Amino acid sequence: MDWILGHKALLAWLGTASVVMFLGTLAAVPLVVAWLPKDYFRRRRRRDLLRTSRHPALRITWWVVKNLLAVLLILLGVAMLVLPGQGVLTILLGLVLLDFPGKRRMELALVRRPRVLASLNWIRRQMGRPPLEL
Repeated sequence: MDWILGHKALLAWLGTASVVMFLGTLAAVPLVVAWLPKDYFRRRRRRDLLRTSRHPALRITWWVVKNLLAVLLILLGVAMLVLPGQGVLTILLGLVLLDFPGKRRMELALVRRPRVLASLNWIRRQMGRPPLEL
């Protein structure tokens, strides 16, 4: 009990961060899941701004911003595994954005889990989008 009384500021910060993450993912996750093309997990090649843009500054800026956002989503998702929020879905969204070797295998391993796929398709159905194809 003494520890709790001595760390009120820390506990208040953690509580606030937890609420912000929970509300943020409630808004962001459905938008990103609905934004994915229905055949995203079935495609072998994906169109990418990095390959289609002619200006190198735009390509580098897009790559940095996209990967920083992805790492942030993955870290928030890991935190949400123990805090309130949609942890697995947030990690999946971070992986979708992140560029790394073996990315496709990891995405497919996650989305092939029946409960994850059912959750993604439920969100898409609520947003008026067709289910994801594997």
